Amino acid sequence: MDVTGMIAVIFFFTSVSTIAASIIFTRHRERMNMIEKGMKAEDVKSLYERSNREGHPFTSLKWGIICFAVGLAILSAMQLHAVYQFEEGVYPALIALFGGFGLVIFYFIVSRKQRS
Repeated sequence: MDVTGMIAVIFFFTSVSTIAASIIFTRHRERMNMIEKGMKAEDVKSLYERSNREGHPFTSLKWGIICFAVGLAILSAMQLHAVYQFEEGVYPALIALFGGFGLVIFYFIVSRKQRS
């Protein structure tokens, strides 16, 4: 009888439950501390509303460049693996390399836009 799978499933669900409970407890404790320090409930609620959070105007550009670069990395890795018989370890290496290049390209685009 193999109990390894059963232990893994129990460990997984216990870990997920523990993480979720700690997140909920931490948020509750943080809000209670804010209320104790004199903030009104409406002020605390307004801190967590999405409408008050300002997003960076270039966030979509960043994720678009990263997704494009990662897709290009996967296609390149598939080609290298199929044609030149590279090891499968080329996948994470190219994803990291192309993702890094994507972030560098994003940095140059944003810095040029902010200067002008």
